[in-house]
Amino acid sequence: MKPNKTENPLLHPNPYPRFDEIEAAHVEPAVTELLDRLESELDQVEACAQPSWEGVVEPIERIGDGIERVWGVVGHLMGVKNSDELREAHQSMQPAVVGFATRLGQSRPIYDALKKLQKGQDWETINSVQQRVVENLLRDAELSGVGLDGAAKERFNAIELELAELYTRFSNNVLDATKAFAMELKTKKDVAGLPQSLLAMAAHAAREAGNQAATAENGPWRITLDGPSLAPFLEHSKRRDLREKLYRAHITRASDGEYDNTPLLDSILSLRAEQAALLGFTSFAEMSLATKMAPSVKEVTRLLGELRKASYNAAVADLEELRAFAAEEAPTEAAELMHWDIGFWAERLREKRYAFNDEDLRPYFPLPEVLEGLFALAAKLFGVRIEAADGTVPVWHDDVGFFHVLDADGERIAAFYFDPYSRPAEKRGGAWMDECMGRTRVAGDKTNGADNGLRLPVAYVVCNQSPPVDGKPSLMNFTELRTVFHEFGHALQHMLTRVDYGLVSGIRGVEWDAVELPSQFMENWCYHKETLQRLSKHVETGEQLPDELYEKIVRARNYRSGSQMLRQVYFAMTDMALHDKYRPRSKKTPFDLQREIAKKTTVMEPLPEDRFLCGFAHIFAGGYAAGYYSYKWSEVLSADAFSAFEEAGLDNQTALEETGRRYRETVLALGGSRAPIEVFTAFRGRGPSTHALLRHAGLRGA
Repeated sequence: MKPNKTENPLLHPNPYPRFDEIEAAHVEPAVTELLDRLESELDQVEACAQPSWEGVVEPIERIGDGIERVWGVVGHLMGVKNSDELREAHQSMQPAVVGFATRLGQSRPIYDALKKLQKGQDWETINSVQQRVVENLLRDAELSGVGLDGAAKERFNAIELELAELYTRFSNNVLDATKAFAMELKTKKDVAGLPQSLLAMAAHAAREAGNQAATAENGPWRITLDGPSLAPFLEHSKRRDLREKLYRAHITRASDGEYDNTPLLDSILSLRAEQAALLGFTSFAEMSLATKMAPSVKEVTRLLGELRKASYNAAVADLEELRAFAAEEAPTEAAELMHWDIGFWAERLREKRYAFNDEDLRPYFPLPEVLEGLFALAAKLFGVRIEAADGTVPVWHDDVGFFHVLDADGERIAAFYFDPYSRPAEKRGGAWMDECMGRTRVAGDKTNGADNGLRLPVAYVVCNQSPPVDGKPSLMNFTELRTVFHEFGHALQHMLTRVDYGLVSGIRGVEWDAVELPSQFMENWCYHKETLQRLSKHVETGEQLPDELYEKIVRARNYRSGSQMLRQVYFAMTDMALHDKYRPRSKKTPFDLQREIAKKTTVMEPLPEDRFLCGFAHIFAGGYAAGYYSYKWSEVLSADAFSAFEEAGLDNQTALEETGRRYRETVLALGGSRAPIEVFTAFRGRGPSTHALLRHAGLRGA
């Protein structure tokens, strides 16, 4: 049935958002109407909250789901279809949304009803999953300030609102600063060394910027700070001066001028520290860990210290080797190796040592074949079938695909959107998975393919890989290939959940430092021969990835692995220090603390003008504040989980399927319904070990 054109598309009951109709002008009236309705519902719940599952938990889920179904769509569009009009609409309604969420989180009648449920006779009548939901709600209420009164509560709420505004400003500044910089290259000398794929993309960018005569062969070419442009330029450009220009622009992005995030750093850190103090925590890091798997800041520091020790000497050796190689190849240029030289010479050394570079792989990995191979792997391991369903639901851009996920018996169990390509004018950088809607019965209906009132989960999978150019499909380098596998791993946990309680189904309720387990687990399959060859098909010849090239990829897997691990440890330690040891408004700035950490965790210290924190959206505008260590914490789990498949035999089809089904029924199916250590142990039969991670990275014999 076609929607009523007078009806606000953000409020349309259709389970899939009306992305073809939603405009910025719809945001304010839709959110206003929604909040009016939810305020009334909350009033009613508070007036008659009963200490039972039906009397308090289900109403909370329905109210939260109502917010997500509208404001979640607005937030999604802010990431993938950003515009001045949408920003203005988002900014105008954000205070009201934050205010309502704060009221819900601080509702004393609801908190008291939950407490009575926990301590009453009905507690033993609900199952362990329901008990975990109640415990999570109580914890979250306490972290939302439910126990505060008077001036402390007013201040806490003011901080909550101000932080929400600062996060949006920070993210917008990064996006705008990225868009604002470009190098226009006009001569063949300017683009010496650049691969054909980058030339084609840079000419396409120049055409989009208004120069319709631009071609890959004759230019002009436009190089930007967007990932698919930045990384290959630093790796392949023979123009050292231009590499330096681009690198310096990258490390100072959003650190001055109109899009300066510098003052926001101290403001955000100060407000977080103050908020934590109001709740009785010694630091924001301690407050952050209250919802995570890691038991303490000390334990996080211990793990990062162990990984630093394992990787530091290897990273030193990587740099010394690179200096020697560069001095041998270009004595004059490499007299003093600088930051903008590392990527370039690392690629040249890779070419010499392994006789290939990342660009050699692109023709073998057209996106359609990669997806086909990825879906075949999901079918083999987890018994699901994935079918394209383009055109069946509205999308926000013509490049966005839509897919249904079916179980072995053909029953539809989930769906997802896939937005693969970089669009720097409107889409924030990086890659992510988010939920469009979660699996639940409480807020469910039958309209998206389920029976018995069960609403099926739907995911967003968003990447920023190289777009199709010159009539060819998107040709992926190995990093982009791994990224797709990574984000699809997140989506699998969201979509293959078997939990019907919406507050802990899929990725909901999963501790943040365990949430990367399924995503990093999937990356391991990019080195599995059968999988990699299954998803490869040369764009011109149709040839599968040759055995010789596959062996080179495997041999190169641990190339500079010490440097790569140390880099992640540097980011994680910096994040933790900022949220545990940094004292806002002191003589020491965030950049001073960053440089202190860098002395212990980098083998080439950052330049004095390095301001990478101004673009570190993960911790200043995303969910990774005092949580960036989660990538390494989860990688311990994911490497150990993959080792179960190695032990079963990667070439043993029967054992592989049995292990895959067990992984599905634990890691993917249980979601946030149980503590992550319990979920991991249910799959692995024991607790996690760092042994597999270090073995995979080639940093310790195993």
